[in-house]
Amino acid sequence: MRRILSILLENESGALSRVIGLFSQRGYNIDSLTVAPTENNKISRLTIQTFGNKKTIEQIEKQLQKLIDVHQVIEITNKSYIEREILLIRIKIHEFKKLHEINQLLDIYQGIIIDCSSKKYIIQISGTNHIVDSFLKIIKKSFKIIELSRSGVISINCH
Repeated sequence: MRRILSILLENESGALSRVIGLFSQRGYNIDSLTVAPTENNKISRLTIQTFGNKKTIEQIEKQLQKLIDVHQVIEITNKSYIEREILLIRIKIHEFKKLHEINQLLDIYQGIIIDCSSKKYIIQISGTNHIVDSFLKIIKKSFKIIELSRSGVISINCH
């Protein structure tokens, strides 16, 4: 099952590598990772998306809390939270009617065209992991993807 961990840790050299090292040593896979300072510049929020059952995630949480740089670990998947991910994708559009199709998709997914040149378009989509995956599934059927980049999940607890 997909799980999201929100980790508060010291914003200093080596803190992130110790957390990642723990995942690596234990053989846990990280599907996405984002990190940035919080409202307190001495603390960073690390958001990790991983997959595992409840027991595995509980083990990860306990091991993370033992690290000296880690202040808090919360598995927020089953809590009230908001998540977002940004997708930047460059596609090639050969026909004018395809441009109409992409504009319809952008209306549905609330996306925007960031740049266009010589039949190549850079598009931005922002939404939940599910929304981004859904958009990609549709795009792959009708358009040639030249390049794509995903930000990874960011999240915030609603309480």
